[in-house]
Parts: sequence; C-alpha cells; structure tokens
Amino acid sequence: MSNNSNTIAAILAGAAVGAAIGILLAPDKGSNTRAKLKEGFDDAKGNIKDSLGATSDVLREKFAGATQNLDGTLDELLSNVSHKTEEVITFLESKLADLKAQNAKLQK
Repeated sequence: MSNNSNTIAAILAGAAVGAAIGILLAPDKGSNTRAKLKEGFDDAKGNIKDSLGATSDVLREKFAGATQNLDGTLDELLSNVSHKTEEVITFLESKLADLKAQNAKLQK
C-alpha cells in the first residue's frame, strides 16, 4: 500500500473507533445504546448483503456472457476442424488414387 492509502486507512479506522467509543460512553440508557448498536449493525449487515448481492449479479452476468462466447467459439472451431478434415480426406483419397494408378502400371 502507498503512504496515502495507509494514512486514509488509519484515519477511517480512527473514526470508526472514535464513533464506537462515543456511542458506548454517551449519557444514554444502556438499553437505548444497545438498540442503537443493534440498529447500526443491522444497517451494516444489510449494506454488506446488498453489496454482495449486486457483485454476485454482476459476476453471474459476466460468466453467462463468457459461456455464450465460449460456446460460439467452440462451435466455430468444430466447424473449421470439420472443413479441414474433409480437405485432408479429399487430399489423401487423391494421393491414394495416384498410388493405385502407379501400382497398376508396375503390375503390368
């Protein structure tokens, strides 16, 4: 991490610790403080869940697109191989016919 990133991380960590200490030491009833903490944790949990859900959706879309691209590429590759195979077979049949003709000449 760069120096600026470390500084920013330290400031954010300090702010979080300060906020937590401020809530715990606030002149409020314990039940109210616990309710506020629970609400804060529930909000954070909801935000994380939403963020993970959105990330999951994005990844699913990207993998679905990649799968479709892979299927198309595979089909194209198989088609090209099939055409090349036909060309090789035609070439080999031609050479076999030539060899048969030469062999027939030699047998006379």
